[in-house]
Amino acid sequence: MVRPSQLLHPQRAPAPLRTAATVLLLRDATGPDGPGIEVLMTRRSMSASFAPGAYVFPGGGIDEADARAHGQATQRPSQSDLHLTQAVAAIRESFEELGVLLAIRADGSPVDASDIAALDRKAPLPPQCAERGLTLAAADVFVLAHWITDRDLPRRFDVPFLVARMPEGQEPVADEHEQFEPVWVRPADALERHAAGRFFIIFPTIRTLERLLRYTTVQELLDACAANEQPLWTSCPRAGLLGGRESRHMEHEPPFGELALVSPDGQIVHSLDWQHERPVPLLKNVVRLTAPNPGFMTGPGTNSYVVGDPATGYIVIDPGPDDAAHVERLWRAAGGRIQSIVCTHSHPDHSPAAPRLQAMCEAAGMGRPPILGLPSLPTARENSRFAPERALADGERLVLDPPHGDGALRHTLEVIHTPGHAANHLCLLLIEDGLLFTGDHILNGSTTVIDPPDGSMGAYLDSLDKLAKRCRAHGVEFILPAHGYVLGDLRAEAPPCGAAAEGGALLAIAELKAHRLRREAKVAQAMQTLPEGTADDWVRVAYDDVPERLWPVAKRSMQAHVDRIRSLGGFNF
Repeated sequence: MVRPSQLLHPQRAPAPLRTAATVLLLRDATGPDGPGIEVLMTRRSMSASFAPGAYVFPGGGIDEADARAHGQATQRPSQSDLHLTQAVAAIRESFEELGVLLAIRADGSPVDASDIAALDRKAPLPPQCAERGLTLAAADVFVLAHWITDRDLPRRFDVPFLVARMPEGQEPVADEHEQFEPVWVRPADALERHAAGRFFIIFPTIRTLERLLRYTTVQELLDACAANEQPLWTSCPRAGLLGGRESRHMEHEPPFGELALVSPDGQIVHSLDWQHERPVPLLKNVVRLTAPNPGFMTGPGTNSYVVGDPATGYIVIDPGPDDAAHVERLWRAAGGRIQSIVCTHSHPDHSPAAPRLQAMCEAAGMGRPPILGLPSLPTARENSRFAPERALADGERLVLDPPHGDGALRHTLEVIHTPGHAANHLCLLLIEDGLLFTGDHILNGSTTVIDPPDGSMGAYLDSLDKLAKRCRAHGVEFILPAHGYVLGDLRAEAPPCGAAAEGGALLAIAELKAHRLRREAKVAQAMQTLPEGTADDWVRVAYDDVPERLWPVAKRSMQAHVDRIRSLGGFNF
């Protein structure tokens, strides 16, 4: 874990969570726009304490009476008691707010308008249902998602988003107190109207509507939710600044991990704008400078990292391309007190700046920091030759020690040899703060190219396993790649349904390995289906989900998969 002393912003406790439940009442859409789903939404009161004026799904707080009402509700064999309580709360709220009741009579038939007319929407629902022989249809309510309100907000909720089919023969009637203007809307239409400024919806609603776009019928969505009785996703969003405005992000979105590292308690202070003129502090002892070499293969540019503090001096990781202005910014970020320069590998956007940075330190009378790394092998391309002044050993530790007795902290980087992207690739683990600097082995927003013969898919996958082992041993939560934002903290504030969840770096590594193996399965299928095919034939099949303009690059990684498949004894033709 990151040392609290290295955090940039004072720690604070987010507001406590309140339990609540909301329900998406759905019906199949008809009309000229073709098949689809419509969802029932209402406008919140303008005086509401949370999201005033927003269009929302009906819902509200879970109370003790909801848990006591289990005996008056239907329950699927696979439906947990927790989910049953949530379903009861959602049914109660939809009745109180909209007069919609998911319930059945004693003979199993659904309630109708006459049953609802006999009930008082302002009185407790379960006793009224018991008196009239009605049972709440909780078995027809499924969990779609689990949302936890952002850490920066003063009112926070822990909310399952549930789904149910709208009962036939019922019409929503808003209570005109908390909810107004019930409307049936297709998710795409709601999103379009929101973008035009005519339909105000908040972040969780937006993201939920976007997910609904994947489904064309209500039954298709209900079947997906019923498949494993778990939320299809769980999220506690984080916010930063983009273009000077608040920008919120879910766990699967690229900026999320960086926001978790820099502002773990939800402070909205970190700019997500990519720029190259100034260093970006990530911790007190870690600064990132992005080289001005954005492009197809480099994304926003190559990230150089400066690790250390004024008391210990600094280690520079991946000085980048030989760009004089970028090198000077690196030198200034370290105050010239650079103890060593480490290159994760020899590619031309990572190592060429090392001699210039070394010379700048020497010319300023700050010593001659050694250039460290692993020498490139003969398999490296001509523009990727690199010879460090000293080769690092796997497992070696580079230590920045404070002067004796001044109370400053130590910073220790462990070297991990990780061939795969390049034969001489290495990663660095900052032990005291649980940070993994991955060079090009793990990127944010894309997968790295494995280009034989210097690249090897077998070595790459083995290196992922090696990194996972080291991350587990040192409690690593964050990955700092050479391209893209910081990766990490991929869990929500609490795992769904109280289940344990493995997040941070380990989850990112596991997902990356699973992605590579899924791709390899598609490559193997292409080879089997087209045994006489060429690389161009195979890439069309194995990378059919990738834009065609990327196929020339994809073919390089595909060849690495082909080599590995053949090394394992498959398709030797």
